[in-house]
Amino acid sequence: MKTCLVVDDSRVIRKVARRILEDLAFHVDEAADGLEALAACRKEMPDAILLDWNMPVMTGIDFLRQLRRERGGEAPIVVFCTTENDVEHISEAIKAGANEYIMKPFDGDILLSKFIDAGILAQEAA
Repeated sequence: MKTCLVVDDSRVIRKVARRILEDLAFHVDEAADGLEALAACRKEMPDAILLDWNMPVMTGIDFLRQLRRERGGEAPIVVFCTTENDVEHISEAIKAGANEYIMKPFDGDILLSKFIDAGILAQEAA
């Protein structure tokens, strides 16, 4: 079973994402900020990470930059999921190592599509 770490300071967003991802046959773990997510990744690197940008303690972009420097940190597929929609933010995320970028609010179809585009799910999952 593939694993996904959902990193968002909103408990509601984590709960919604968990429900969608579990329906897509992922084992889901959660983190409320980038520092908590980094600790989880150091313990066990997930297959995918659904990542918010704006969080306390450590932002999503800071987490991503640090993740990509960690041993094994190049492996997870990272999908940014945020309200930041300007070209500069998207470009910064891709340069830092994000594989895909989606806007909040999202639904199961959007998440499925982006996970297929990123290569973490096969087209047959649709």
